[in-house]
Amino acid sequence: MITIRTPEEIEKIALASKLTADTLSLLEKTVRPGISTLELDRIAEEYIRSNGGIPSCKGYEGYPASLCTSVNDMVVHGIPSAKKILRKGDIISIDLVVELNGYMGDSCITIPVGHTNKKNLQLIEVTEQALFAGIKQAVPGNHVGDIGYAVEKTVKPYGYGVLREYVGHGIGTDMHEDPEVPNYGTPGHGPRLEEGMVICIEPMITMGSPDILTLRDGWGVVTADGKPAAHIEHTVAITKDGPKILTLRS
Repeated sequence: MITIRTPEEIEKIALASKLTADTLSLLEKTVRPGISTLELDRIAEEYIRSNGGIPSCKGYEGYPASLCTSVNDMVVHGIPSAKKILRKGDIISIDLVVELNGYMGDSCITIPVGHTNKKNLQLIEVTEQALFAGIKQAVPGNHVGDIGYAVEKTVKPYGYGVLREYVGHGIGTDMHEDPEVPNYGTPGHGPRLEEGMVICIEPMITMGSPDILTLRDGWGVVTADGKPAAHIEHTVAITKDGPKILTLRS
């Protein structure tokens, strides 16, 4: 069931989303060659809790960490580890959900570790372009399929793959709410977008094949061909004046 939020509820989601964005801004400045993904997780959890929030991923269906830190060919759900040391040239996706006063905000960034190659930078740039193409379609009267179509249309000319097994979603008092928001679709199809809906749009794009494998830990998802992937996400409110991005970083 899709929940239509009141302006007061959207403001509460916006506050949680701001803490999410602020945490990612901190991590973006912290990422460097030689740091472990576990250290990033520690920094994030400390910052979130010191600002009155709760890292929602921690304990979710048994997930052991506050962040998902997915490096290079890891598409989503990489578990932070002391053994995973970032190296110059890597790219890392950092996915984070924060709960604040019972409401949640969700966002993901993909950034280079130091300098990386042009192919990686293009993948990140096109994934971000796809995200904003999808967000542009998040207006009352459109459909979820309009968002997915815009995302897929943006990345297809580059020969990139679009994950079908994982999708965006609604958000509010729970991390994952209706509707599902795929990164592919047909214009005019799927649930109709209405003022008051809050959704997460999150392109998960691979440099090559969209085929994936799940690691033995049951969480980490990697590309089957070993090529890099990018994952970028915003929490977006549907308003009469158009889409309002709640997780914009300063």
